[in-house]
Amino acid sequence: MNISIPRVVIAGDRSSAGKTTVCIGLLSALRARGLEVQGFKVGLDYIDPGFHTLVSGRPSRNLDGFLMSPDRVKEIFLRGCVGADIAVIEGVRGLYEGLNYSDDIGSTAQIAKILHCPVILVVDAGSITRSAAAIVNGYKSFDPKVQISGVILNNIGSERHGEKAERAVEEYSGVKVIGKIPRKNDLGISMRHLGLITASECENRRDDFDSVLDKIKTSVEENVDMKRFFAIAKSACALKKPETEIFHAKSGRSEESKVRIAVAFDEAFNFYYQDTLDLLTLEGAELTYFSPIRDKKLPRGVDAVYIGGGFPEIYAEELSSNTQMLDAVKDFYDGYGIIYAECGGLMYLLEQLEYKPLEGLPGRGAESHGEGGSFKMCGVIKGEVRFGEKRVVNYVEGEFLKDCILGKKGGRFKGHEFHHSEIQLENQSNVDFAYKMLRGEGIKDGMDGIITKNCLASFAHLHAASYTKFAENFVRSASQIKKKNL
Repeated sequence: MNISIPRVVIAGDRSSAGKTTVCIGLLSALRARGLEVQGFKVGLDYIDPGFHTLVSGRPSRNLDGFLMSPDRVKEIFLRGCVGADIAVIEGVRGLYEGLNYSDDIGSTAQIAKILHCPVILVVDAGSITRSAAAIVNGYKSFDPKVQISGVILNNIGSERHGEKAERAVEEYSGVKVIGKIPRKNDLGISMRHLGLITASECENRRDDFDSVLDKIKTSVEENVDMKRFFAIAKSACALKKPETEIFHAKSGRSEESKVRIAVAFDEAFNFYYQDTLDLLTLEGAELTYFSPIRDKKLPRGVDAVYIGGGFPEIYAEELSSNTQMLDAVKDFYDGYGIIYAECGGLMYLLEQLEYKPLEGLPGRGAESHGEGGSFKMCGVIKGEVRFGEKRVVNYVEGEFLKDCILGKKGGRFKGHEFHHSEIQLENQSNVDFAYKMLRGEGIKDGMDGIITKNCLASFAHLHAASYTKFAENFVRSASQIKKKNL
């Protein structure tokens, strides 16, 4: 069966070309026209999809050619587009940047080809005119299978500058310029050490965010030819539905096998893939959300706790001062409750978090977080986390060294890690690790996934549409514990 959906990839000629700003502006402008618009993000990223979701009103989803097969990419895309009028896919880094120099795996170009999707290239044209044509020509000829259908010139200094760059691009490359966006310092969203500030934080400062969003939307509406944009999106051909699918509800589950999973979600913890949460639900889990910052206890009757990544260091003082929640998590662990934690969640489960803002890397938004300090955390795992200047950003591959709540010995997975932190563990020689990293750094000496009782905590972030046993094994482990406690 073939399915048609107007769609476009917003790619950049490099990182920081302005893709995110342009994408957010387009999502907002399309929604203002009364359209149901679905956002996607190429690559492993939590922050940009959060903004897409906030702006579009629909959960944004990630598409990654390293983690996912072409069929999984298509399935996630088509499932996400149900009920949508148009899809906007934000690329990652430069159009052709991926895992290797020798192929397009993990790149925006790979996703554009899998989804037969026209590409609009955002070029940072600050201080260049004729050179912009050379850039577009190079991108156009590098891989003829990538359909570059339009160009948006960003950071234009003046009307004359924009006109010269536009003429050069169209004359020498044959690609239409559909937008020329002026250089404006008030269109950016604050940066932080791993990217933008999160949408959850903007939600709590909604007036400030709406003010910036309105400026971004106005700039896109005034400087992008939306008629040409729609024509490009509508030029996308129909997609064939994948033969095999993983997003389907499991039938025949007894009440005893159904589980309730408490998911930590607030300003400090909000790094979750929507498709992972969906797959847990389809596996029979009921998800209930709580805030480690504000709530005093875990939700009632939960069989497992899921603490994703985020910025616990920025909210360390608030997390540490909420001693009732720290105690509640520790009590749940002591009672052999299932706990799964990734990166920021791992930090929260340690005894101490030591944090001092690095120079040039502010704390909460544009504000300083003081001098930092050492903060008490849950104490589920014996050790502490410290922050340094080393930045770890990797795709990872791992193998299960032993059975645990997410898998069996010998199983393999792909994922990613990104952080500025280092873990110092007590009795390091006796630490029980679940994962051997075949690619990536992990916690210590290429090992990751600390096991203690029914807790599993790692630097590695997993996506349930990549490691397809994730949801099944997580729910089964929680169900087994539930039966023991009945």
